[in-house]
Amino acid sequence: MKIRALEAFDAYLRHGGTQAAADAMGVGQPLVSKLLTGLEKEVGFKLFERRRNHLAPTPEALLFHESVTRTLDAYRELGTEVEAIATQQRGNIVIAAQPIFCDTFLLDTIARFKTTHPDVGVRLVDVGLGELLRMIAERTCDIGLGITLEADAYGAVVTPLGRCEARCALPVDHPRNKPGAIPLPRIRYDPFVELAPGSPLRTRVDYLFQTIDVRRIIAAELRTLRGVCDLVAKGTGIAVIDPIAELLIDRRRVATKPLIPTIDWEIALFSPRDRPLSRVAQTFVDTLRVDIARLKRKGLISG
Repeated sequence: MKIRALEAFDAYLRHGGTQAAADAMGVGQPLVSKLLTGLEKEVGFKLFERRRNHLAPTPEALLFHESVTRTLDAYRELGTEVEAIATQQRGNIVIAAQPIFCDTFLLDTIARFKTTHPDVGVRLVDVGLGELLRMIAERTCDIGLGITLEADAYGAVVTPLGRCEARCALPVDHPRNKPGAIPLPRIRYDPFVELAPGSPLRTRVDYLFQTIDVRRIIAAELRTLRGVCDLVAKGTGIAVIDPIAELLIDRRRVATKPLIPTIDWEIALFSPRDRPLSRVAQTFVDTLRVDIARLKRKGLISG
């Protein structure tokens, strides 16, 4: 059953004549008459009684009109939804990201994205790298934001966004807070505040200390870099941190220094290998790239 015929039928009943219906639809009167005749044949029952120059709707037509009204409302709503999707104003995005990103610049990205896409639902999931890769493989998120350190990106397209270099965070009054980089052997006797075992950065730090045959003193272990930085500020120990964590640091209490040897990795966008990004997800990625460029200007990442 053609939508145009239903629109002509609805317009006739609302406006009371073929010419008035034609004017409302912006078409000629002969087309309305043709559509009504074709619709009557298609439904298989009489829609109108011919009375002189007027078509009077039958009781069946009035009953049918109730269904037509609902159908046209749903069709118009569908058209609105299609337009919203086409202009990236509707939809949902699920983003899996490592905690440090959820605590820092991704909040700015989401806030800016929502100002131009208020009806798009955004769900940010705080996960470790292993869980992020699992979500990508199982298609339970649209995009992931993680690091390439020790990452086996099975089932994912990995798009590097920028290069990071780990920093040593220490209290501002620490005796090693002097100009220049800090060699790892020099901090072997300092108490460390660490990420929990299993995180990519913790794994790399463990490996580097093993290569120089040093067993460091671990004062505390936490799941997030926010907590690590807070304990450094309280004087609990020093830490090897992601440079993005500098966004969380109180500079009056914590200083950061380069390390020798360096520990570096890439921030990367992860997406399912066999499923292209939706247009709305791609728009979010474009917004994200603006914040990545801002981090580069601040010197937190390079590339």
